[in-house]
Amino acid sequence: MKATATSKTAQYMALFRAMETTRSKTSRLFTDKYAHLFLPAGLRIAARLSHLRAFRSMAENIIHKRIPGAYTSGIARTRLIDELLEEAVRKGAKQVMILGAGFDTRGLRLPFLHNIPVIEIDHPNTAKYKLSRLSQLHIPKHIRYYQIDFNRQSLDQLSAQHHFDFSLPTAVIWEGVTNYLTAEAINSTFAFLQRFAVGSYVIFTYVHLDVLENPTSFIGAEKLLNDVANLEEKWTFGFEPEALSAYLKQYGFTLMKDLGADEYRALYLDGREKEEGYEFYRVAFACRQEA
Repeated sequence: MKATATSKTAQYMALFRAMETTRSKTSRLFTDKYAHLFLPAGLRIAARLSHLRAFRSMAENIIHKRIPGAYTSGIARTRLIDELLEEAVRKGAKQVMILGAGFDTRGLRLPFLHNIPVIEIDHPNTAKYKLSRLSQLHIPKHIRYYQIDFNRQSLDQLSAQHHFDFSLPTAVIWEGVTNYLTAEAINSTFAFLQRFAVGSYVIFTYVHLDVLENPTSFIGAEKLLNDVANLEEKWTFGFEPEALSAYLKQYGFTLMKDLGADEYRALYLDGREKEEGYEFYRVAFACRQEA
């Protein structure tokens, strides 16, 4: 990503959430009345017009042709992560940390988070833009925003500077980030997460390693990888799903769920037109256990 830019892929996810929110209360997967705030004027208009069924259908078809499966994967995984987060809080998580928060609005839109601390951490460019777009709102005191440039500071340094409480069972969301990192950065982040108390949870997304090594085996993946590289948001890392459980155990986490896009679309989009593509995009849910 350019040093002065915000993430284009984060904007696309905000667009998907804004479009989904225009559906009727009985058919939409979630409500995100803040997502449109992060969109440039043209996309904001498109999101607003999506309350018209014909326009929304046309917009979804255009998105599918450009990025097969991205829209339905994006909205279904949003709902899945919402539910996994609620499960973590129900099971005892006392604070939430969102790494690479982008335009995530869960601290604002999910009622079950309104009485527990929510810590958002992101690159200064994205964080500053996000706060500027939210400046017209009253930001609740339970949400705290922190900025980190990984070229200059580590998560351990940031946590020491701001006195993060590792004794609290914590639910960590790490969505839409791992595929942009190096193996070293992935390892150091899980080493950081290992500091949290037993009973903590991590919910994270990743891409199947095969999409990086053999993109032609997935619908639309070859073009997608070229497109994100041209946006200077190149995908660089993936996991083999079969190896994920053993990897997490090295850091004291037990894998509880690991779902691919076809699986989480089936959970929430039954009755809508089936969409192919993005099968490589996965959501994992793991719990911090006793050593």
